[in-house]
Amino acid sequence: MIPLSVPNISGNEWKYVKECLDTNWVSSVGKYVDLFEQKITEYTGAKYAVATSNGTAALHVSLLLSDVNENHLVIVPNITFIASVNSIRYTGASPIFIDVCPKTWQMDLDLLEDYLMNKTRQVDGLCLCRETNKPIKAIMPVHVLGNMGDIEKLCEVAKKYNITVIEDSTEALGSRFNKKHAGTFGKFGCFSFNGNKILTTGGGGMIVTDDKALATKAKHITTQAKSDSFEYIHDMVGYNYRLVNVLAAIGVAQMEMLPSFIDKKHEVAEFYKDKLTKFGIQFPETIKEMFQNNWLITINVGEHKVKLIEHLTKLNIQVRPLWKPMNQLSMFKQCNYVNNDNISQALYESCISLPCSTNIKKTDLQDIIVAFEQYYNKRL
Repeated sequence: MIPLSVPNISGNEWKYVKECLDTNWVSSVGKYVDLFEQKITEYTGAKYAVATSNGTAALHVSLLLSDVNENHLVIVPNITFIASVNSIRYTGASPIFIDVCPKTWQMDLDLLEDYLMNKTRQVDGLCLCRETNKPIKAIMPVHVLGNMGDIEKLCEVAKKYNITVIEDSTEALGSRFNKKHAGTFGKFGCFSFNGNKILTTGGGGMIVTDDKALATKAKHITTQAKSDSFEYIHDMVGYNYRLVNVLAAIGVAQMEMLPSFIDKKHEVAEFYKDKLTKFGIQFPETIKEMFQNNWLITINVGEHKVKLIEHLTKLNIQVRPLWKPMNQLSMFKQCNYVNNDNISQALYESCISLPCSTNIKKTDLQDIIVAFEQYYNKRL
């Protein structure tokens, strides 16, 4: 089988993990946790980084530190992986779904501005939803598939309406807008190092921020809020959201390989674009200010989605559909969904993700193109 997106363990992972095992530093403290955080700050340009057990934990803590609770609303795009919205519900808050742009597949900023202008009001520095009178406390732009929309414009809109920006950059390590790294525009940025991400620790995440006090509090909350170095004294409800040293060691080794991983993703993306556009297949657009990591290469095949998935799967080529729109999931159907043409649904009905591991072989890529040619030539 040609897999969709698998880890590339080809650097110093074994060496660094062995050091953890040899020295018994395998749990939540050790030099590799600190070093991994340091390497993320150096790479992204953020001042502070706090390692977490996964990207969802990073999002949850960022929302908590933005004082989001059950009385609040949080804006999020309707096309995203469910972790974005789950993290919002963990706080008790409710999501407002905004449809996505048909070109970039990112949150539609025109829809966002129209909604805020016509469906909210400002009272004592709060942006209140007219329908429910609840404050919209935060907005969570999701850099879907490693791409980005106009994040600078989004931050300007959020500032105008007194809404905190928490970037879900879990898929966008290596992506930049005007040379500024994803996750460094808002109050917080959150990354994921799940097994299918461009850089993996098996499971893991990271919070980045330029606020020292918030970074300190994030570290405190993610380590059970223990306030005494000896006694088991805890000063608030904390969480066991720590990243362990063994996994951080893998992360440090992966960071050393990240530039080559991104180069490979771009090589694969350009190969697909060169070979597949002749069939009328569309790729999400990248705006001119954007450099994207091409984390997961996803294409719009229109009405051919179901049959193409069946055809490719029979040939042992692993593909995946785009996420089901959030407003269609049973637990979120009652939430507000802002849209004009329901682009989210159209993309769901027509998009598939292709194999794009950073260690994918050229022969595998050629086999995939042959499979596409077989499918489309039968229909010409």
